[in-house]
Amino acid sequence: MKSKNKKIGLWEAVAMAVGTMIGASLFSIFGVGAKIAGENLPEAFILSGIFALIVAYSYAKLGGKIISNAGPIAFIINGIGDNLVTGALAILMWLSYVVSISLFAKGFAGYFLPLFSITISPLSMGIIEVLLIAFFTAISSLGSRAVGKLEFYIVLIKLSILGVFILLGFLTINPGYIVPSFNAEGLHGILSASVVFFLSYMGFGLITNASENIENPGKNVPLAIFISIAVVMFVYVAVSFVAVGNLSLTALIKAQDNALAVAAEPFLGSFGFILISIGALFSISSALNATLYGGANIAYSLAKDGELPEVFERKTWFKSTEGLYITAVLGLFFALEFDIGAIATITSAIFTIIYIFVLISHYRLADKYGGNKGFILLNILILLFVFFALTFYQWQTQRNAFYGTIITLLSALIIEYGYRYFKKRKFA
Repeated sequence: MKSKNKKIGLWEAVAMAVGTMIGASLFSIFGVGAKIAGENLPEAFILSGIFALIVAYSYAKLGGKIISNAGPIAFIINGIGDNLVTGALAILMWLSYVVSISLFAKGFAGYFLPLFSITISPLSMGIIEVLLIAFFTAISSLGSRAVGKLEFYIVLIKLSILGVFILLGFLTINPGYIVPSFNAEGLHGILSASVVFFLSYMGFGLITNASENIENPGKNVPLAIFISIAVVMFVYVAVSFVAVGNLSLTALIKAQDNALAVAAEPFLGSFGFILISIGALFSISSALNATLYGGANIAYSLAKDGELPEVFERKTWFKSTEGLYITAVLGLFFALEFDIGAIATITSAIFTIIYIFVLISHYRLADKYGGNKGFILLNILILLFVFFALTFYQWQTQRNAFYGTIITLLSALIIEYGYRYFKKRKFA
């Protein structure tokens, strides 16, 4: 894929990451967030952003020097070698992109059909999912420049809509709604919500999954990572202030999935619901566009390194890799056939595990690629705490997801072992 047309510029790379991070979750997370963190929701987003910056430090240091569309898997291979764990993480990372694609397709259909007063049914949902994934697969087949340009404009529209929501919403905030509570219960809510919302920032990793296609990656990859997190952190905190400040906690919790649209009604009326729904469609579209491109990229790079079967790196229609079409078709299959809400939470835990291994790899590579070992070690400890807090939250609220995470990890190890055994590849 990297040989096709021009490379991605800095702001297009930022747009890809922002487009993924400000995706479907932004429009459905506030009801859940209000239930966990209460009036401390903005503070929870700040803390989760700090967790993201901890990971970004290692991504930026390594991503500016290890130029590979395999992204974090390339970092881990350099840091701890090519072994069973590395291979299992590679499989898990690619599958996490596939699951994300299917989630975005379902989310888009869920917003699109009611907006145009179309009855929601398995058939209507399926038609929209097929057309959406087919459209963005066609865009990805045109190459990195086409993906980057489209992503830039979609994100620009999305941020403009959210800008209207933020600016007008701040004028009608009820100050009594946004006074934080720092008692024991309030601090527990902030911590619990920040662990859950930390994973809403994970889209910045797409930048390293496109580093071979980015202009001057040594400079632009680190810059794009930090700029994208800063933009998203500002949007999350500002939107949460407006949402919490315009609706009572009871109303936010009751609204659940469309809490943001309901929060727009006090100052925008019925137009607010339409505006936020359109914003949701653009958000999900940009997230799907970037994720499909990133998933195809990582499939190609991992196959090239022998971590996935060779079929993923073969060129086919429009000189695109078969990995693009396999990723798209499998994502569509999941969207059409499965209820994957639980799988999405499992994927979040998997990403945290990948982050931990990236930081461990950075610690081992710090002398070669730069980075303060003491700071990296502190970051590893913090991220381990985040992972255990996340799994504890799963144990308390989503017991099936907790067991699913363990089963998924063991399955990836078994699949990787079998793949290497039959391919006669040695284990490091």
